[in-house]
Amino acid sequence: MAYIEKRTTKKGTSYRVQIRMKGHPPENASFDRLTDAKRWAAETEAAIRQGKHFGIARRRTFTELADKYQAAIADHLKSADARVSHLAYWRDEFDGYTLEDVTSPLIADKYAKLHKDGERTPATANRYLATLSACFTYAVKDLGWIERNPCARVKKVKESAGRVRYLTDDERTRLIEACKESRNPLLYPAFILALSTGARQAELMNLRWNQVDFTRSTIVLRDGETKNGAGRVLPLTGEAFDLLRDLNKVRDIKDDRVFPVPAETRGFGSMRNAWDKALERAKVDDFRWHDLRHTAASYLTMAGVGSMEVAKVLGHKTLQMTARYSHLSPERTVELGDVLTKRLGLTSKKNTAASR
Repeated sequence: MAYIEKRTTKKGTSYRVQIRMKGHPPENASFDRLTDAKRWAAETEAAIRQGKHFGIARRRTFTELADKYQAAIADHLKSADARVSHLAYWRDEFDGYTLEDVTSPLIADKYAKLHKDGERTPATANRYLATLSACFTYAVKDLGWIERNPCARVKKVKESAGRVRYLTDDERTRLIEACKESRNPLLYPAFILALSTGARQAELMNLRWNQVDFTRSTIVLRDGETKNGAGRVLPLTGEAFDLLRDLNKVRDIKDDRVFPVPAETRGFGSMRNAWDKALERAKVDDFRWHDLRHTAASYLTMAGVGSMEVAKVLGHKTLQMTARYSHLSPERTVELGDVLTKRLGLTSKKNTAASR
């Protein structure tokens, strides 16, 4: 028996056909037109009864799926460029394979090669697997080519806790002076803003003046303008406020970016050379621009700001990313313990005597 379900989304209307016949595996397919859906349902049911149907998974290749998925994400997914390179790897590995051939054990074997050869970190290998999983999810939910995602049974390798490199007080002092002395007039304001807000490099380089609210002392990152797609508000205070206010007075009327740098170097533009020279003058080693984000998070944590609030400032969707800084504030942990014991009436005798 065939069932046709009408689906309406932002992308338009589609029709998903489900065929379930006793003694045969279920078949699914999606179509843009109802007439095509009805025709496919009738032809497939007839083929199943005659023993001539071999299933979509046997007829469709992985390359076909990868091509359709890549086209689907090209215009609306911020990570599309990275996923294209991931898909290129999987196309090579599964060249000539039908979807039925791409099983969980096969994926696990190919996935193991990604991180065992030493060329890619476990975290990178997991990104490759995530792209493949998203591709198969598209085959299940949008195309109806397969029933289950074979990646669901592939166990991911454990990733490291992540790098936490932040500026010491001496390094911060030296680097502030080095950036201030730079010939690039945009380096120092960008540096101070990154240090003050914990914003990502791409968020700053794509920042527009209409996102800066001097009245409320905030910067608004709208949905779709951040790495995870969720908007948030950045504080604009202290010297960062003064520097942006001064930049606003002499802004380029032909370019509404706050930092209108030529993009000969992807993402960071012409500021890359000035940044490298500032690090060299300040004698700050093993430090990247992204570590300014770690620095902001570390300073907030050491000041006793809670993980939830730090996550909100940085734009982390989960506390797992923020947890890497938790070891930086043992004093705050003790303070919270004191609050709890006082509330419970379990204050130590030593502290009680001292308070008298």
